Amino acid sequence: MEHHGAMVLVMFTLLCISINLNNCYADGQWCISNPNASDDVLQKGIDWACGVGGADCSAIQPNQPCYEPNTVADHASYAFNSYWQKNKKQGATCDFSGAAQQVSNDPSHGDCKFQSDP
Repeated sequence: MEHHGAMVLVMFTLLCISINLNNCYADGQWCISNPNASDDVLQKGIDWACGVGGADCSAIQPNQPCYEPNTVADHASYAFNSYWQKNKKQGATCDFSGAAQQVSNDPSHGDCKFQSDP
């Protein structure tokens, strides 16, 4: 029976690789705001990510699916994740001067969907 568990793990891993499931391994899949960061630092991160960083921040604009809750922390989470998902394969990090952190739980809520592996 010990080998059965290993076989299932190997099969699962091969399945994930062969069909590229986004959520096979959840560890570190999303980049969100650090709850210890100040609104000032988070806003600077949003401004950079949505500007020079090239994140798609359209979903956090008024009347869009990720505008609510309308907090700096929630908007930063969306912007940070958008930037990181788009650029992590080129070496981008989820840090934003300590304002961001990686999480393994999908932060999506309602109609607001956070991108995972592109």
